[in-house]
Amino acid sequence: MLNLLNLVIFLFGLVTGSFLNCLIYRLYTKKGFLFGRSFCPHCRHKLSWSDLIPVLSFLALKGKCRYCSKKISWQYPLVEIATGILFVLVVNYELGIRNYELFNLETLLASLLMILAFCFLIIIFVYDLKHYIIPDKIIYPAIAIAFLYQLFRNLESGIWNLDFRPLLYPLLSALLASTFFLAIFLISRGKWLGFGDVKLVFFLGLLLGFPNILVALFLAFFIGAGVGILLIAFRKKTLKSEVPFGPFLVSGTFLALFFGQNIVDCYLSLFWL
Repeated sequence: MLNLLNLVIFLFGLVTGSFLNCLIYRLYTKKGFLFGRSFCPHCRHKLSWSDLIPVLSFLALKGKCRYCSKKISWQYPLVEIATGILFVLVVNYELGIRNYELFNLETLLASLLMILAFCFLIIIFVYDLKHYIIPDKIIYPAIAIAFLYQLFRNLESGIWNLDFRPLLYPLLSALLASTFFLAIFLISRGKWLGFGDVKLVFFLGLLLGFPNILVALFLAFFIGAGVGILLIAFRKKTLKSEVPFGPFLVSGTFLALFFGQNIVDCYLSLFWL
């Protein structure tokens, strides 16, 4: 039963990843994403249904447009596969918290909201990596989704009798983390990171809560430093080059959500030998 569910979720993630690719492109070009057929960004030829099958179309076409033979970016299959895998991980994470109660209102609602939050994280990762900016059109709805996730994740007293007390720690985590990043932004006058990163960290703090937000930030700085050193070593960047920090924050968030408690336990064990 669970294996079949994972397969369905993975396939749904592939389709969603294809939609996210479309949204990322149309967000940058300021085109509406709800209407209008997909087209090749090079020759502008409208794509048929056989060109839009997630991953399979990319493989069948050998990574080239059917009509103009221009190369298709690896972004498309990678985002589709990553979305499928992350959707499976999210649902299993929420099921694990609730002892694998499949058809439980709390499980379904929490899984749906977390999946939506991950969709925003994927968009932020790719968009900031490509364009060095985090759009307000993405970050503000993402914050709303994170708020709703924390609000509805505990429904023991019923959906019409919500308890707002569990929101306290996520809100404090969001405020403290974003204040720290705001201080960096103000001290550096926007040279070390952008204001979009400040808003992103508020979203992440609200989504992860304490102590996972600390784990996410630590991993983001650690991964960012490692990647930066490699880029400089291979002469792809210099010390003065601009590098988007959003993808590192998103990567740290993924790791913190699924492995945060294990990382915290491993760290604390160093002091309790």
